[in-house]
Amino acid sequence: MTIDGVRKVDDARVLAALSHPLRRRLMDVLKVDGPATASALAAATGQAVGNVSHHLKVLRECNVIEEVPELARDRRERWWRLVSRGLRWSTSDFRDDPATEAVAEAAQSMNLDYHVSRVRAWYAAGEEERAHWRDTAFSGDQWLRLTPAELAELEAEMLGVIERWRSREVPDDGAERRPVYVFAYGVPGTPGQ
Repeated sequence: MTIDGVRKVDDARVLAALSHPLRRRLMDVLKVDGPATASALAAATGQAVGNVSHHLKVLRECNVIEEVPELARDRRERWWRLVSRGLRWSTSDFRDDPATEAVAEAAQSMNLDYHVSRVRAWYAAGEEERAHWRDTAFSGDQWLRLTPAELAELEAEMLGVIERWRSREVPDDGAERRPVYVFAYGVPGTPGQ
């Protein structure tokens, strides 16, 4: 099921497939750059074409990507695209079975590691890379007192702002626009621990 193009994942096999770091990178390239061949994806990720082809097969079997035959110039060329613009899941959907619950929790943990790795990669980039963006890259955090319903409302508002920027028509004004990674979490916690 998709809501606004975001697929709700309820199959632990899909979560297991998504947890592989290269598959996540391949999905990101397809999300940012659009449809691509295995060769183009290999070049973008610094991987061997055969390795990329294997991971594309796994993603296809999970219905995360699909072939785009109309882009092929001949019968040997295969193009791939994402089936939906995003994926989301809740570990609560996997609580009926301890094995699938463990997969969902591992996927959640790996997803957080991936998010943090994107930010760390920015801070590890050289001075020349960061110079133009240094004053605009941001982070923010805050402790709030909320009910679960209020946290859900905050989520909807924040995701709405991000979606507005994602779906806007990009001006054709000649300005350089690079992919910018944005993520947000809102989780209960205890200050000082």
